[in-house]
Amino acid sequence: MEKPIVLVVMDGVGKGDGGSGDAVVVAKTPTLDRLLANCPHTYLKAHGTAVGLPSDEDMGNSEVGHNALGCGQVYSQGAKLVGESIENGTLFASNVWQELANNAKEGRAMHFLGLLSDGNVHSNISHLIALLKAAKAAGVKKAYCHILLDGRDVPATSALEYVEQLENVLSELNTDGCDYAIASGGGRMTVTMDRYEANWGMVELGWRTHVQGIGRQFASAKEAIETYRAETGCIDQDLPAFVVARAGAPVAKIANGDSVILFNFRGDRAQEISLAFDRKDFDKFDRGDYTGVKFAGMLQYDGDLNIPEKYLVQPPVITNTLTEVLCAAGVKEFAVSETQKYGHVTYFWNGNRSGKVDEALEDYLEIPSDVIPFEQAPAMKSKEITAALVEAMASGKYQFLRCNYPNGDMVGHTGVMEAVVTAMECVDAGLQAVLEAADKYGYTVLITADHGNADQMTETKKGKTAVRTAHSLNPVPFIIYDTDQQWTVLDGQYGLANVAPTVVKMMGLTAPDCWEDSMV
Repeated sequence: MEKPIVLVVMDGVGKGDGGSGDAVVVAKTPTLDRLLANCPHTYLKAHGTAVGLPSDEDMGNSEVGHNALGCGQVYSQGAKLVGESIENGTLFASNVWQELANNAKEGRAMHFLGLLSDGNVHSNISHLIALLKAAKAAGVKKAYCHILLDGRDVPATSALEYVEQLENVLSELNTDGCDYAIASGGGRMTVTMDRYEANWGMVELGWRTHVQGIGRQFASAKEAIETYRAETGCIDQDLPAFVVARAGAPVAKIANGDSVILFNFRGDRAQEISLAFDRKDFDKFDRGDYTGVKFAGMLQYDGDLNIPEKYLVQPPVITNTLTEVLCAAGVKEFAVSETQKYGHVTYFWNGNRSGKVDEALEDYLEIPSDVIPFEQAPAMKSKEITAALVEAMASGKYQFLRCNYPNGDMVGHTGVMEAVVTAMECVDAGLQAVLEAADKYGYTVLITADHGNADQMTETKKGKTAVRTAHSLNPVPFIIYDTDQQWTVLDGQYGLANVAPTVVKMMGLTAPDCWEDSMV
């Protein structure tokens, strides 16, 4: 290897249509513009089948994106994995499903907690419906749904569509003395679905809402959503928590001994609430008189940390990752991001593995994220990430370094165009500093992304332009910056899984036979 390599992941930065809703183009990004004008580059497919999802209608996301970037292969992921397990019946034949269903038949209730949409990023309503129907077939008399409203992976104000769909199914199941109902809910960025321990207050609020039935009461989820929209003007992801009540009492609290299934399949925003249900030594907030339930996740969200202990669908076992290949070759690595994406350049990058392949060869740095709405501080920790990366480059200790700038994705999800433009300009400034360090210390720099977001901030609905907060289906750039060697990008159609083989080729190493092709 003649030169060490730095890989920069601009999270949520795809190739948009160049119009007024494309924050990547609207922003002043002289560094990125110069790279695209002068450097070898191509565009990578970052969604659908290229990252192991069921179809090309499915948006990519940071988890499957970093899996693909870090392992050089395409694995069945998330929705596809769960869908296959439901279709072939292995989920319902599992010991965990049988245990929870049988437990709920003994005078207890079965609860389903998760994101209510068909976004296929964290969950899919079709999976919830399949679980509810299976519970009814198994003889469960009481089943309750605790719904988290999306508006992030689906249109920003689409919650009522999914609530109506769910209510229709629940109505059909309410025969033979059954009580199937929505019990509580709230916006996904307000309650329950925190990640990377950035805001345990969200999880505590979820506990008070779903488990203890504490919160503002409404006669139905529809009433709660319509009332909150009128009062706050918030989109779905930001709506406050609510409790559905009958005669002044919650429809259903999650009682000790009940069965509880978290039907999200994506891991990052499922781990904290799983710990609250799962761990006897939990100390992040007071759980009241909680002594335990029969709890399971749709998947195991962290295999090494055993979160949760019980789960319905076996996760993909990702082997032959880039880190394994580099460690076998004695290559020393450095990875850095802030809290919001730290797990992506470590855990997801390494094939859903906590910890390290080789302690002596891997150094990781997490920069704590601020607990603040991202549109209020669109720079996030881009300066700190840049400084840490440049310092690592200057040390000369590492042959492969990677970072993730979360701005395009995290600020992109807010839907605030002005903030997203600022976010992109901050990423561009960081990129410029990395290139200057590369020139000074002798590095090749590869620039890419895990999926699109900032590139599509608006969409047309019913003939009107609306704010878009979801990921895009657009391809992402892959750029090679090297002042000493002219690399040629071979003709072909590439996806995120082609990045790892390209890194290995540039290093002069041999890729595993199971990998995709190098692009150079």
